[in-house]
Amino acid sequence: MTDPVPVVGGFLAAAVRVTTPLLLAAIGETVAERAGVINLGLEGMMLAGALAATLGASAAGPWSGIALGVLAGMLLAAVFAAVSIVARADQIIAGTAITLGAVGLTGTIYREAYGTGGAGLTLPTLSPIAIPELSRIPVIGPALFAQPAPTYVALLALPAVWWVLFRTRLGLALRATGEAAEMARAAGVRTRLLRTGATLTGGAFAGLAGATLVLAQVGTFAENMTAGRGYVAIAIVVLGRWHPAGVAIAALLFGAATALQYVFQALGLAVPYQLFLMLPYVLTLLALAGAVGRVRAPADLGRP
Repeated sequence: MTDPVPVVGGFLAAAVRVTTPLLLAAIGETVAERAGVINLGLEGMMLAGALAATLGASAAGPWSGIALGVLAGMLLAAVFAAVSIVARADQIIAGTAITLGAVGLTGTIYREAYGTGGAGLTLPTLSPIAIPELSRIPVIGPALFAQPAPTYVALLALPAVWWVLFRTRLGLALRATGEAAEMARAAGVRTRLLRTGATLTGGAFAGLAGATLVLAQVGTFAENMTAGRGYVAIAIVVLGRWHPAGVAIAALLFGAATALQYVFQALGLAVPYQLFLMLPYVLTLLALAGAVGRVRAPADLGRP
């Protein structure tokens, strides 16, 4: 009989690994949406971060890849901010254009840099960092305290973002911008500057999420490899009710659903594997359907 402890421990570790890039992207999107900016370019920023991380890691190691991934996400976020905040274009259209442009641009750069064969599995990746004593806790120790560095960044970012949003004057001004921008401007808040800063922050987290996907999970790059994770991160923000704690729970739910498909496939069930691949997305849709009508977005979300 199979020992259930290693199975459960492996499932939890896989769930945390899958959750990490989603959580990073969702944290950044939470900041942006709290300021009234809905960024559908999140998918493209993650993809740009993934390719930049591939190029950086190939040239100078994984930490250079992480830095370039964050920079790439911020650059695309700056383009999005210039179009949607400065030029006051429709945020939905601008974000969609950013994602479509990123898909084509990253595919072209990837083929030019690596050819049709790609980087393969030779890409240097981030090794897990075991926290002494904590990583020895049965079951949850390896899952939470023996992960690559981006996982710890995500775990530390959650309380940091909560503190900024709900315990500082900057967070109050940012939330006021998302709820009633005109009133915030009348009170002296520089709403355009705040929205730009929040968008750049979201882009940085998205770039880090894409870099994490490459350097802490799959170890290579493929065209359009984010596979809708940016849109899932936006859904996670809605499920989490625009609150860091709720976002963390929603991200872990999706990560656990994704990890569960690996368990089902390992059991060798005579079921088409495509059904297992659908599982996390179906659960997300069901959760979103249940949340409709019971959550309230920031009042000025998406308004120029």
